[in-house]
Amino acid sequence: MPHVEISCFPGRTEEVKKECADKVAQLVAGTLGCKITSVSVAIKEVHPDDWKKLYDEKIMADQNVLYIKPGYEA
Repeated sequence: MPHVEISCFPGRTEEVKKECADKVAQLVAGTLGCKITSVSVAIKEVHPDDWKKLYDEKIMADQNVLYIKPGYEA
């Protein structure tokens, strides 16, 4: 506990994804008051052609738990 899943377009290097995951894990652990070893972070690449499906099925379908909504419409 806790688990964070990031979806983004492809194209970032492994180094950039690792840095992002490390920073997210540190922030989550500090904010939620848990050990960093308890935090997991996944980064999933989504092809631009598949983003609309993710937007509809994951982002907008979970509006009741979405604390920050996107500033765009897919």
